Amino acid sequence: MTFKAILAKPLANYIHRQIRKGMSNAVQDQQQIFQNLVKSASKTDFGKEHQFASIKSHEEYTKLVPVRDYEQFRPYIDKIKEGRHNVLWRGLPIYFAKTSGTTSGVKYIPITRDSIPNHINTARNALLCYMAESGNTRFSDGKMIFLSGSPELERVGGIPTGRLSGIVNHHVPRYLRSNQLPSFETNCIEDWEQKLDKIVDETIKENMTLISGIPPWMQMYFDRLMEKSGKKIGELFPNFSVMVQGGVNFEPYRAKLTESIGRKVDTIELFPASEGFFAFQDNLLSPGMLLNTNSGIFFEFIPVAEIGSSNPTRLTLKDVQVGENYALIISSNAGLWAYNIGDTVKFVSVNPYRLVVTGRIKHFISAFGEHVIAEEVESSILEAAAGHQVKLVEFTVAPYVSPTDEKSYHEWFIEFENRPDDMASFAVDIDKNLRKRNVYYDDLVGGHILSPLRISPVKRGGFVEYMKSIGKLGGQNKVPRLSNDRNIAEGLQAFTEKP
Repeated sequence: MTFKAILAKPLANYIHRQIRKGMSNAVQDQQQIFQNLVKSASKTDFGKEHQFASIKSHEEYTKLVPVRDYEQFRPYIDKIKEGRHNVLWRGLPIYFAKTSGTTSGVKYIPITRDSIPNHINTARNALLCYMAESGNTRFSDGKMIFLSGSPELERVGGIPTGRLSGIVNHHVPRYLRSNQLPSFETNCIEDWEQKLDKIVDETIKENMTLISGIPPWMQMYFDRLMEKSGKKIGELFPNFSVMVQGGVNFEPYRAKLTESIGRKVDTIELFPASEGFFAFQDNLLSPGMLLNTNSGIFFEFIPVAEIGSSNPTRLTLKDVQVGENYALIISSNAGLWAYNIGDTVKFVSVNPYRLVVTGRIKHFISAFGEHVIAEEVESSILEAAAGHQVKLVEFTVAPYVSPTDEKSYHEWFIEFENRPDDMASFAVDIDKNLRKRNVYYDDLVGGHILSPLRISPVKRGGFVEYMKSIGKLGGQNKVPRLSNDRNIAEGLQAFTEKP
């Protein structure tokens, strides 16, 4: 064990104790953050417009500050890009995190001097909690890879701008720089496949102990390594012991990633976004991720059924219920106020406050009134896959609205690692599982308004080819699980297996 690993243990234990202490103070911490945020921003343009100086309670805040999405925030962002100070937060942001929006095009999310610790320290805390819980500090002796976007930054309105993962790359602690891969030069390569080949070349002979990234892109990395070495990842990297993932639900990818590794490794799930680092897995044995309640972000929760309402119920942490789906709303020291980030969450525990991400507000199917969400399709297909001993690569679902007298249906585009022996039976089981989880879908199929779902198998590598064809291969890009239109479905048609 190196000096670095020895030093990590007392730090891990200290941070772990602090986080456990914070679990019991979560509601009080949230109230204090709320008061500090409103007071700190009272002299900004936004604070003056919304009478922050008069706000004394959350109830007053909800009356004066409506829930907004990025498009409604854009005028404030445009002022910042023009060089205006004190618009949403004191001074100017130190970065813009550049991210793609489904309806708003490119989004520029401010990161301030006050908010950057949330992004850096939360990732650190997740690893230190793992060390304290597991006793595994040896991974800090080896090489660690963070599959991320380019760290090269442009300037927008004089503000350094880039992908969040690239921005964070500039803040990796000095003591970890010698452990970090890939090289800066390789990380700057924009073309994902060229970059992946260079990453493989740089890491294939190294002592890799931690691998982190979005699951589909980690799988591509594993595939290239196995193709080049002829070995499973666990054999190629005998000291590889920790896999860190976020960005999408891990469960649909778990079986294939585990098979590629060839043995068990510990996994840590994270919930980061350009708008903030919201939660992390603090315990290997407990389900869900611990909400980051004391890191400059004030959380509100809107019941999903009310998200389209002009006056939705806005709950604070003390009012949430286990098992309910909520839209996540944040106010933060990055200058985001009652901001709808677009994700839905469900608490699996309120003592402490742990949650899971259940989907995206805009990623659903309700072409026929069924309002099917990502959590329902993911759990339905995973249950069927386990029963048929099937491994999945990727999938997405879209409605098919029949132009004739034939009944409409849900079309599932699925790329298999191994196909089911009986595709028709597999489809029946998915459909049965979905009907069990969604009463509206059950009524539509049971009432013969919809036909049972149909599967369109996607050829091997088809999803990667599709993402490449639309210029979204690699980085933080991922395929939506659900669409309420046929845009993705039409694009995937070229990559399906022909009868």
